[in-house]
Parts: sequence; structure tokens; C-alpha cells
Amino acid sequence: MTQSPGEFKPSRRDVLRPVEYVGGAAIAAIFTGAIVLMVTRDWPLSLVFTGAAFIGVLVVLALLAMTIKPDAAETAELGEADAPRGPDDEPRSPDEPTGGGH
Repeated sequence: MTQSPGEFKPSRRDVLRPVEYVGGAAIAAIFTGAIVLMVTRDWPLSLVFTGAAFIGVLVVLALLAMTIKPDAAETAELGEADAPRGPDDEPRSPDEPTGGGH
């Protein structure tokens, strides 16, 4: 099977990146739950803190991941998708006038 020139195939690292985030959040949540369980010896409270820590860490990791600047391959892919199109559906260069008002 050959890949068409415009088709993007993510690397294995790109595919597994969300698993890394969920795994890191799970480890932090289990650690938090274990600490709360050892201190209070209350299972329901430990489960609540485990869930809250999982969600909180996952949200923070997702927000931090969004701040990372895209690399050259991602920029090229985004530029291809967002390229302005001319009337004949050909990509236009950004310097080319649009033909609109002044």
C-alpha cells in the first residue's frame, strides 16, 4: 500500500503521546489516593481524591501540551490545510493580492 503525497501518517510516538499523558495522570492519581488512604483510612474519600487528582493532572498536562510550539512537519501540514485557495482551487501565495477591496 503506498501513501499519497498529501496523506499524513503519524509516527508511533505521535500515536502513543495521549497514552503517556493518561498514564502520567493515572500514576499521580494512584499516588494521591494511596497517600489519602494511608492518612485517613477512609476508602470513599481516597477514591474521591484519586478521581480528582486524575482529572486535575490530565487537564494540566493537556493545557501544557497545547502551549508547545508545533515543529516543522506539523507547521507544513497545517499550512497545507489552511492555505488560501484561489478561484480555480489552487493554493495562492500569501503575497498574492486577493482582488478584494482596498
